[in-house]
Amino acid sequence: MEEQPNRKEEGESERRVHPRIYVASLSDYNAGCLHGGWFDADREVDELEKDIALMLACSPEPVAEEWAIHDHEGFGLAFISENESLEMVSRLALGIAEHGLAFAAWAAVQSNDEEALGRFDDAYLGNWESLDSYAEELLEGLGLDEAQKLLPEWIRPYLALDVEAFARDLELGGDVISVKAPDGSVWVFDGHE
Repeated sequence: MEEQPNRKEEGESERRVHPRIYVASLSDYNAGCLHGGWFDADREVDELEKDIALMLACSPEPVAEEWAIHDHEGFGLAFISENESLEMVSRLALGIAEHGLAFAAWAAVQSNDEEALGRFDDAYLGNWESLDSYAEELLEGLGLDEAQKLLPEWIRPYLALDVEAFARDLELGGDVISVKAPDGSVWVFDGHE
């Protein structure tokens, strides 16, 4: 496989994100006491349910049955509400643990739509220094460099592609979706997925 100079390699830290949630007992919270715990979210729902049930069972309040998510980390741009279902929390966290924060960006763009989350592998086009870098490589892949060589040499200096405008039109036309990553690069997604 040819090296893609503008495509950014995702670092080890990108691949090793382990989302967590802080779940609090609402009975304790309403009684003016903080009782809860941090739980690794990149697990199956039944494991999360067991941990939450144990946390509630250890509550100093006599009846502690309700809980809420009061904090979270490692979910990137994905939105986690106080009352988010454990199914969605698990789905997002497992996706992030497997694919990195690009999965969280895709989830945010798709408003945590369960069906769209399943299309991540098809939609994700990679991490690029910029949308212009992606567009430039796309144009190179179409063979435009080779096509220009077919023109007379005297006219070649006058021909230049406006890569910035092409990148902008790709996004405005809905062909791609870009999301800025924490390091300033962009995650690029197929806009038709």
